[in-house]
Amino acid sequence: MRLIILGPPGAGKGTQAARIAQRLSIPAISTGDIFRSNIKNQTELGRRVETILASGRYVPDEMTNEIVDDRLTWPDAENGFLLDGYPRTAPQVEALETMLARRGHALDAVLELTVDEESVVERLLKRAVTEGRADDTEEVIRERQQIYRRETAPLADHYRRAGLLVQVNGMGVVDEVTDRVIEALPAR
Repeated sequence: MRLIILGPPGAGKGTQAARIAQRLSIPAISTGDIFRSNIKNQTELGRRVETILASGRYVPDEMTNEIVDDRLTWPDAENGFLLDGYPRTAPQVEALETMLARRGHALDAVLELTVDEESVVERLLKRAVTEGRADDTEEVIRERQQIYRRETAPLADHYRRAGLLVQVNGMGVVDEVTDRVIEALPAR
C-alpha cells in the first residue's frame, strides 16, 4: 500500500506513521527523520537543513524531492510505503506523482489527521522539553502551523478531488487513533 499521512506539525503523524507502517509491513519514510539524522551526524546536508529549520522554514522542494526520490528506490519501498512530512507543497505533489508514474505506481490513499491547533501547540512545547528539540520554540511552532495552513493544508483538497483523501480524528489515545486510521483505509 502506498500512503501519505498529512496533518499539522505535532498532530502525531510520526507516531501514527510508524504504527501504521508496522501493521501494514511497509516502511514509514519521514523526511523530518532523514533531516534530523543528517543534522545529528553534521553532514553537509545536515548543516544546510539545520539553519533552515532553526528559522522555522521548511527545506526547499528541490532538496526534499531529491531525497524522497532516492528513498523510494530502496528495496523495502518496492511494495509500498507511508510518507510522513512529504509532500508539503503543490510542486512536491507534482514531483511525487512523476516519481510514482515513472515506476508504474500510484497512491492508494492520503490520510489526514485532524487536530485542535492549540492542543498541538501544547503537545509540541512538551515534546521540545522531553526530546530536547531546540527547534520547537512557541514562535517557531506557530510559524510552522501558519506555513502548514498556507502551503500544505490545500493539498488535502487536491487529494479529496482525486478521491484519495481519508480524514481521521487525530485527537485522543494513541492506540485509538491508530485503530481509527486502520479502519478508515481502503480495502487492500
